[in-house]
Order: sequence, then C-alpha cells, then structure tokens
Amino acid sequence: MTTARDIMSSDVTCVRSSQTILEAARMMAALDVGALPICGEDNRLHGMLTDRDIVVKVLAEGKDPMAVHAGDIAQGRPITVGADDDAEIIFSTMARHGVRRLPVIDGHDLVGIVAQADVARAMPAPRVGELLEALSSSSR
Repeated sequence: MTTARDIMSSDVTCVRSSQTILEAARMMAALDVGALPICGEDNRLHGMLTDRDIVVKVLAEGKDPMAVHAGDIAQGRPITVGADDDAEIIFSTMARHGVRRLPVIDGHDLVGIVAQADVARAMPAPRVGELLEALSSSSR
C-alpha cells in the first residue's frame, strides 16, 4: 500500500498567519511553489494559501498585500490527510473537495504536502484520469 508518507514532499515551508500576503508571495516566488501551508505561532496548521487566493481574494479586491495577513485568508478547517493514509484516501479527498494539494499531518504535526502530481504517479492510469476529471470540473 502506498501511503501519503511515501509520496509526499516533506520539505514544507509554512507561511506564518501573522505574515503579510506580500511576504507570502515572495516566499512562493523564492521557493517556486504555488501554495503554502498557513501555520500559527503554535506551529499548528491553519489553512492553505494559494497563488490564486492572492490574486482573487487580495489583489482583485483592491486590498493592500502589505496590510492583509496570511491568517486573514485561512478559512474554516483545513482539509488534510494523515501520513499513513493510502493513495486511495488521498485520491478521494482531493476529488471530493476539489483541491490539488493536501497537507499531510502526523498527529498534530505538519509533515508534508501531497500534490496532484504525487497522487498521479502513485495511482494506476485509469484512476489518474478520474482524478484529473474531478479536479478539472471543480471551480476552485
């Protein structure tokens, strides 16, 4: 059984909820990533921040990226998978919630991120097509 721990990227950098959107955008650029987990000062996961969030929720609304904080963008409880969850659970979670990246949690600790491409490499070809179709039809 292939688990999240087997396919995740473990070199995860959090943006602190207190950091500005401008700082988060600069982190994304430096790391060459399109999403960052938002962590509080307690190191707990508060949500995910995507490049799309920055454009739609900050820039398009005319907000100042130096005044808005990453924690202001985190909404609701983050969707996660467990480090020992198998690829099928990851697949179904992504498809059900229409997300392309999932934080991986071990207990209360963030230990990695599983991206759509990670799942695609771990799943048989027909299942990958189903995932891509589910995510493509999502408006998120």
